[in-house]
Amino acid sequence: MLIREAVISDVERLASIYNWAVANTTASFDINVVSLENRREWFSHYGGVYPLIVAEEDGKVVGYSSLSKFREKEGYAKTVELSVYVDPEYHGRGIGKHLVAEILERGKKLGHHVIMAGITAGNDVSIKMHENFGFKLCGHMKEVGYKFDAWQDVLFYQLTV
Repeated sequence: MLIREAVISDVERLASIYNWAVANTTASFDINVVSLENRREWFSHYGGVYPLIVAEEDGKVVGYSSLSKFREKEGYAKTVELSVYVDPEYHGRGIGKHLVAEILERGKKLGHHVIMAGITAGNDVSIKMHENFGFKLCGHMKEVGYKFDAWQDVLFYQLTV
């Protein structure tokens, strides 16, 4: 497996991976799949202190991870939010773990102080993975999202680097 910086030509695969999660999981609170144009605009927010990386197997992008702005205010500049998505055909192969390890290392090198992860309650695989990296539960927001005809809780996990 190769982990590398994402490039604009990856956007179509990134959109496909993300749209599967939108349609099938509560990992994202987008209700409708997003357009390629939307993902191109989203891609433009990455680079520099906000890395976007991909995992590639046999020349195919099979997952991605990013660090993005946590909040707009200047005082939050050293806090970022982690995201990770893996193509469902590649679940259970440790790809998410490799992506998170790499994005955390990049976050440390970039001088980020806190890395946050918002995880929908019930996503035990993601919770366990984040806990294995040292993330600690720091907040439980009840019924803040609505998807698949049900209110969803979001758990916030934090890693101080």
